[in-house]
Amino acid sequence: YTTATRAAAAGGITTIVDMPLNSIPSTTTLDAFRTKLDAAKNQCFVDVAFWGGIVPGNAEELKPMLNAGVVGFKCFLIHSGVDDFPHVEQADLETALKTLQGTDATVLFHAEMDCACNGSKGNPEEYRTFLESRPAVMEEKAIDLVCEMCLKYKVKCHIVHLSAASALPSIVAAKEKGAPLTVETCHHYLSLNAETVPNGNTLYKCCPPIREKKNQDLLWDGLKKGYIDMVVSDHSPCTPDLKLLDKGDFMAAWGGVASVQFGLSLFWTNCRNYGMNLFDMVKLMCENTAKLASLSHRKGAIRAGYDADFVIWDPDVPFEVTEDRIYYKNKVSPYMGRTLQGRVYQTVVRGNTVYADEAGLTSSPQGGFQLKNQQDEKSKL
Repeated sequence: YTTATRAAAAGGITTIVDMPLNSIPSTTTLDAFRTKLDAAKNQCFVDVAFWGGIVPGNAEELKPMLNAGVVGFKCFLIHSGVDDFPHVEQADLETALKTLQGTDATVLFHAEMDCACNGSKGNPEEYRTFLESRPAVMEEKAIDLVCEMCLKYKVKCHIVHLSAASALPSIVAAKEKGAPLTVETCHHYLSLNAETVPNGNTLYKCCPPIREKKNQDLLWDGLKKGYIDMVVSDHSPCTPDLKLLDKGDFMAAWGGVASVQFGLSLFWTNCRNYGMNLFDMVKLMCENTAKLASLSHRKGAIRAGYDADFVIWDPDVPFEVTEDRIYYKNKVSPYMGRTLQGRVYQTVVRGNTVYADEAGLTSSPQGGFQLKNQQDEKSKL
């Protein structure tokens, strides 16, 4: 929590929402959530909210976790990569959604599903081999199920890290039918493309995969048309050894991109090439993300009565991504050596300066927990 929230502060991010897996224990029970809160206490340099998790057999834990302050629940429709966070089948999903009917919880979906088309033939050091093992139809199939379940149960549903633009028509159709459905895409899908991924450079591996430039252009078009609701980091770090950089094996390496520190600058660097501006950035990275995390009553806007969260930055100043700039723990990134636009000079959380360019980070953590349905004074540490 210390290094991740330091990185967020240095990147102008004032609130993050923690994922339920890649922690021991995974956040799938009330006891596990309490363990996580204890572990994070007094370590956060920005505000932190928490997702719980849906796994087979934990439906009875969902409302207790919701009452304790999680802002929603994430599930996987395919193997998560972590054995203690198994993916759900449709029956598990229906049980969980029935349990959550009548609440204002949001269910997040890693929307890929196994199919006969996702073999892994070819040289594992070639990016094309990995890309062909996770074709767009895996996302399309999963998103069709999410849309069906969302319309059936009318529980708020959210598709995380959309990479396949070909799934957008199904999402748009479901929204038009009244599904309480939202969708995000990520900085790596908007900034990187398959044609320029070097073979053997597993820093570019994530799931779903970074797809072709044509697909990337369609994602930007989906943002402009309002089909995609927000842009997030999906910060997924790992120790350098898990990336298997010495072997360059895309099939076996850890899948994830760490970008929480550079999201603001990544989006700003690229959005103007697609006719988008600062107001679009605020909507996609502040307003709509705050709504998703049930924080729009105090976050995501500059308004009387809201938290005084600000980033002071210069959109015209470039900087190079170098290892000495990185605040998160494991300093690996596919953006290393790239020049980005928009330098952060100061980050303020609830009126407290947590990062200043000249001085660095504050000496003590100033962030607090943003717990759903809890009184404001109980959310501060």
